[in-house]
Amino acid sequence: ITLYQIGALSAFVKAEGGSLHHVKPHGAMYNMAAVSREMSDAIASAVYAADPELTLYGLSGSELIKAAIHAGLKVKNEVFADRTYQKDGTLTPRSKVGAMIDEQDAAISQVLKMVKDGVVTCQQGDEIAIQADTICLHGDGSHALVFARAISERLKEEGIIIK
Repeated sequence: ITLYQIGALSAFVKAEGGSLHHVKPHGAMYNMAAVSREMSDAIASAVYAADPELTLYGLSGSELIKAAIHAGLKVKNEVFADRTYQKDGTLTPRSKVGAMIDEQDAAISQVLKMVKDGVVTCQQGDEIAIQADTICLHGDGSHALVFARAISERLKEEGIIIK
């Protein structure tokens, strides 16, 4: 089904004069692929079959990133501005208290730490290594636009180039 979805999306994009740049699984599939090598291998194989030049976005250091590299795909290790992390590098499930970061300063601090220092403080209090190639900020929160602007501004102030 992943190959079918990539093909359909690519056709829509091409019909409008564009080209597909990357693939990122969504929601539960994203979280499952972060820890399941079997699912990650299937996704990476589908992306490669659709277009080996596509970049696969996945949770930093996850099984999906490993599978994509193994398949010969370009990858982007994704980090989250508005989510907390567990000690194993996975995102804190939204069903748990403290899964979402609702305060702008906390989101900015987390992003800066991930981008500049390559670490994130997990909910258990430990710092874990993380690679930040791209940053996800959920658009479904009331604070999304304000957070995005503030994070962008702060990254630029720190001399970090946003592409």
